Amino acid sequence: MTDKKQPSSQNSPPRRGGFGGHPAAALMSGTEKPKNMRKTLKKLAAYLRPSAFSIVIVVAFAVLTSIFAVLGPMFLGQATDILARSVADSAPGQFPNIDFYAIGRILAFLAVLFSVTSSLVFLQGYIMAGVTQKSVFKMRQDINAKLNRLPIKYFDKTPHGDILSRISNDVDNIANTLQQSLTQVITSLVSLIGTVIIMLTMNVTLTIVTVSFLPLTIFITVFVAKRSQKHFRNNQRELGRINGHIEEFCSGFPVVKAYSREEKVLEGFGEINDKLYAAGYKSQFYSGVIMPALHFVTNLNFIAVCIIGGLLASGAWGAAVSVGVVQAFLMYSRQFSFPIMQVANIMNVMQSTAASAERVFELLAESEEVPELPNATTLTSPKGVVNFENVRFGYTDDNILFDNLNISVEQGQTVAIVGPTGAGKTTLVNLLMRFYEIQGGKILIDGQNITNLTRGSLRDSLGMVLQDTWLFNGTILDNIAYGREGATPEDVYTAAKQAHVDNFVRVLPNGYDTILNEEASNISQGQRQLITIARAILADPSILILDEATSNVDTRTEVLIQQAMGKLMQGRTSFVIAHRLSTIKNANVILVMNNGSIIEQGTHAELLSKNGFYADLYRSQFAGTA
Repeated sequence: MTDKKQPSSQNSPPRRGGFGGHPAAALMSGTEKPKNMRKTLKKLAAYLRPSAFSIVIVVAFAVLTSIFAVLGPMFLGQATDILARSVADSAPGQFPNIDFYAIGRILAFLAVLFSVTSSLVFLQGYIMAGVTQKSVFKMRQDINAKLNRLPIKYFDKTPHGDILSRISNDVDNIANTLQQSLTQVITSLVSLIGTVIIMLTMNVTLTIVTVSFLPLTIFITVFVAKRSQKHFRNNQRELGRINGHIEEFCSGFPVVKAYSREEKVLEGFGEINDKLYAAGYKSQFYSGVIMPALHFVTNLNFIAVCIIGGLLASGAWGAAVSVGVVQAFLMYSRQFSFPIMQVANIMNVMQSTAASAERVFELLAESEEVPELPNATTLTSPKGVVNFENVRFGYTDDNILFDNLNISVEQGQTVAIVGPTGAGKTTLVNLLMRFYEIQGGKILIDGQNITNLTRGSLRDSLGMVLQDTWLFNGTILDNIAYGREGATPEDVYTAAKQAHVDNFVRVLPNGYDTILNEEASNISQGQRQLITIARAILADPSILILDEATSNVDTRTEVLIQQAMGKLMQGRTSFVIAHRLSTIKNANVILVMNNGSIIEQGTHAELLSKNGFYADLYRSQFAGTA
């Protein structure tokens, strides 16, 4: 096989259209709730299990940093109490006798504490980065391996943009969450619990005052989060639509110009852009509201602690509390709402991450190709004798395309397959390549059932040239050399000359080192087709499959290609799918297909003499040409 990109079968299930296949469109799924969060998180934990020891260290560091952060205000309060007592004990007009040694000891301890905290935060970030990247690396490896095991039908029914979105956007979303949110949720919970415990040990009354604002904080956070989530989802959906619209416009720009549809395109863009603006405005508004609202609650809490703390410090309500305690509570009131906001935000992020993980695990759970038999044999030195015996196949069980299909092809024969669109021509060769599994009967190559062969050896014996060319971003030399592993430049030049590629490549500024861009649009469609034919010639297969291989070249080039193909096809079995019947007059046998059945077969002259379906096709095509 010489092309990685396989054609969509003429009878394969239709791909989903619209903007859904664009990678950006799938981003919106990241904001939707997962179907089974517990099961998904359990699978995600399996990727973290090899790094369990590192995660335990990170959790320990997170707990320590949270405890150290909570202790800071308490020790600062003690330093304040020392200053306050010194002022209170000094005589009027006399400089206070301040215990600088005690204050210095507290400040030194705090300096060490904050230094250790900073070091632990750095270490936990460093370790967690390694854990995250190892887990995501393994996940991407599993996805890549899975894609290589998936059958062609999966790629036929699934938009490529959706697959790319799962590999890139969803995996990146998981990586970001593992890197940041895991430690944040631990530090937030420990900070919240630790703050409450220390406040209770210092003063119960002020603790009740501080905690009394907790319900209001939670209510605001949940209220805003619920409403903003909907608008963020809409924002991502409209973003996907607008990206898809732009991609569609860029790829179809000549058509838009040819039909003067610029205004229509602008109108469609404007409608989507308006919706994106509205969704973006609302989502940003709600996300921008939460911080001022929480700051307002924090300030109310601060005022309440100031008033109640002042009354307690003055002794107006019984036993007086120290100024240091009031100062500590003022700091705690400032930082008390922050962990709550973090936890609420992380819960939303976890929903998003679980949804992304669920999409990845759905891909990993897809049905794979039928595994090769344990005793599968290797096809060596194939001659090219092909037989279809009572083959039964349908893309679905209730929509059978082939039923009791029988074909016999001798070594070196050229078999042309013709018929109207949807007759099953491309499906026939897809079955030969074992891109799809048949429901009944068997397909033999040199008398060996292809289900008993390794797929690698089967496809190595087949060469395919498609109507839709596939070239990768690289040099012309590399694209041709793709046909055979280990091919030398001399081998490439020989194949290029046979396919008449050498003629136009030599006049390019960089010759065979010319870099083809992503779409290979820096050469003509006909030249792209010639390069894929050169690739097939280099592969030197025993069986050739030509799916309308000369449809994109001009008449003069087609003659040259037919000559090159004539030499290549000598002694090789060839299957030629053709719509232009003039190109298959010399085929050894022509199979005329309609509705999944072979209704006629014979040579060109024999089929014309029958005056049947083929003769009608030939005359209608000739009349159309005339």
